[in-house]
Amino acid sequence: MFDKKIKLAGNRDFIPMFNIPDDNPEKINPEELSKHLPIVALRNTVLFPSVIVPITVGRDKSQAAIKAALSSDKILGVVSQIDSDIEDPSEDELFQVGAYAKILKQIKMPDGSITVILRGLERFETISFTQSDPYLEAKVAPQINEDASNDLELNALSTSIREISHKIIDLSPQLPKEATMVLDNINDTDFLFNFISSNLNLSVNEKQKILELRNPNAKAEKILSKLNEELQLLEVKSQIESKVQGDINKQQRDFLLNQQLKTIQEELGQNPNKEELAAIEARAEEKDWPEEINKAFHKELARAKRTNPQVAEYSVLLNYLELVLDLPWNEYSEDNFDLKEVQKILDKDHYGLTEVKKRILEHLSVLKLKGNMKAPILCLVGPPGVGKTSLGKSISKALNRKFVRVSLGGLHDESELRGHRKTYIGAMPGRIIKSIKKAETSNPVFILDEIDKIGSNFRGDPSSALLEILDPEQNDSFHDNYLDLEYDLSKVLFVATANSLNTIQPALRDRMEIIPLEGYSVEEKIKISENHLIKKQLEEHGLKTEDVRFSPHILEYIIQHYTKESGVRNLSRKIAGIMRGIAKRKAFEEPYNIEIQQSDIEDILGPTIFDNEKYIEQQVPGVAVGLAWTQVGGDILFIEASGSTGKGKLTLTGNLGDVMKESATTALSFIKSNVEQLGLTIEDIQNKDIHIHVPQGAIPKDGPSAGITMLSAITSLLTGKPIREKLAMTGEITLRGKVLPVGGIKEKILAAKRAGLTDILLCKDNKKHVEKIESDFIKGLTFHYVDNMMDVLKIAIG
Repeated sequence: MFDKKIKLAGNRDFIPMFNIPDDNPEKINPEELSKHLPIVALRNTVLFPSVIVPITVGRDKSQAAIKAALSSDKILGVVSQIDSDIEDPSEDELFQVGAYAKILKQIKMPDGSITVILRGLERFETISFTQSDPYLEAKVAPQINEDASNDLELNALSTSIREISHKIIDLSPQLPKEATMVLDNINDTDFLFNFISSNLNLSVNEKQKILELRNPNAKAEKILSKLNEELQLLEVKSQIESKVQGDINKQQRDFLLNQQLKTIQEELGQNPNKEELAAIEARAEEKDWPEEINKAFHKELARAKRTNPQVAEYSVLLNYLELVLDLPWNEYSEDNFDLKEVQKILDKDHYGLTEVKKRILEHLSVLKLKGNMKAPILCLVGPPGVGKTSLGKSISKALNRKFVRVSLGGLHDESELRGHRKTYIGAMPGRIIKSIKKAETSNPVFILDEIDKIGSNFRGDPSSALLEILDPEQNDSFHDNYLDLEYDLSKVLFVATANSLNTIQPALRDRMEIIPLEGYSVEEKIKISENHLIKKQLEEHGLKTEDVRFSPHILEYIIQHYTKESGVRNLSRKIAGIMRGIAKRKAFEEPYNIEIQQSDIEDILGPTIFDNEKYIEQQVPGVAVGLAWTQVGGDILFIEASGSTGKGKLTLTGNLGDVMKESATTALSFIKSNVEQLGLTIEDIQNKDIHIHVPQGAIPKDGPSAGITMLSAITSLLTGKPIREKLAMTGEITLRGKVLPVGGIKEKILAAKRAGLTDILLCKDNKKHVEKIESDFIKGLTFHYVDNMMDVLKIAIG
């Protein structure tokens, strides 16, 4: 509340207990006060009437003014500076309103300064300054207080000011309790206001405003407002200090109680730390672990017994011992050797994926016959959404093993896999050991998700750390930096997943058995939807089988027009969207079609997003239908060739890659070298410019599989004969006239069937790929197998 330090007329500080009121203030007639006064300027305070203040005077002008006052009636004028930093203030740098002051006592200090004790008398207003040297002198006029506007209100304000002042004194330990007695002995309201205003912790400007108030009610309201602010601040400060002190006291109390408890336990022969170590030792006796692990454990246990529990190393040793105990040394879950049951579970959870299922069943078969073998390191590679990660869960369920998963995407620090040395603060084991501890067996199914997205930086290369983990010849003695012991990972069935092999370093790729997962065909997506997705979404949306039904035709419509993906994630979202729409209509008791119609889909999901290109039955020479593979499945591709009179120039458009351009050049060269067999002349080619275009120019296209399609399109253009109806083709060509096999056969064939084509032209070597496709998917298609380019033209053009 109150000022503790006042900087006054000189450059010195005076530290009073508090500014003192005059016990017996003289009643002075303002008319008797002098109209011309020597003026003293105060730096950091304001003198109020009836308040006694000691000041130290250091400036020459102020000392001269004191001497002039002492030589007459000891009365002078005191005004405050507007800016306390100014050493020699001018007339404009002083406030207009000040106070008459009477010099009660003068003390000369050893350093030449003067300390005087002043008592404020009445307030005055400066009219003009009449002298500036050797001291300031001014003509002043007394200011008389106005009468109280409301005596009852003034008394109430005065009482509130006293009460709040008492509270502030009680909350301020630096203020003497005698201040309360001083307040109680002030009977005059005006004196009370001046005394409190003088001692309030306010700026000079704030105090000056209070001094200039002539209305007692306004002055009281202003003082009361400032006192309330100070009281609130002190109360908050007091609460904070009490809370802090309470926390400190609780900590001291807890420490003392713990020390007493420790002493009592020692007297009774009890020791919590010994009991804890004894419990750990008892657990160790029950462990069936290798002899070298047992020796290393008891060595660390002996160190823990010798270590003072108050030392930080003790907790590090304790955590290490508990980790070694928690690891499942020589603990294995029993595999499910009912191979038919395993196959049933795998088929139930995932449709297709025959290669992966076959490999798992092979591993189990050998394990059943031999009784012991190292687990394979599998790497499932395929586009997003085809079920790589969920397949790992299905494998663990089928084998009756625990399942753990570590996401490697974005991993940069090798220590995340190998752990940190336990000498470091905050050290912990790597993710591999932590996952084994979590699994509680040494033979879980361990998914290494997104292995193709591992990074590397100055902290190390995590993919290099995986070389030891995924090498069957090394992982029986995996070394974790924190554990600092060899752990056998050879029984762990590691299943890595990746979207691409390109970013996996060759040494790591060589250690894994790569199993490619191709994107699902439309037919497979329909089966997956019927067997898995619809059931899952019905359950998640609180619907029953009889509430909504999807026909295969409607599912195909959703797949073709609302999704474009290899997997089924977006398809699952679209089905979920339809389920939400049905759930809303059912909740609102609105009528809806239980058998979903095309109009229902467009109403819920909006307009179609994708439109697949269909075969157009137009017998135009120069147009052939090719088959293309994309990451989201197969598609048909129109190759258009047109000719014009020219000089044999070949133009290629449609955002084609280098390999595709080379196929067109190869096809044209083959035609030139076999013009007689094709019923053409060389002039037919040399005098014609050929332009080959592949529609959808915004989409990049590349690859050798369009070779026989370009050959057929150019030959059809030059001979004027159209391509056979409803024929699609794919295959690579050579200058020798050979047709070579290409990839993505399954996706391409299914795309041709969706587009309404009936005949497909392929290389003979691709026949084995066709035979792997389910017969239901290729029903109604006729396949033509060739091994040379002339056979292609015979079938395509005739």
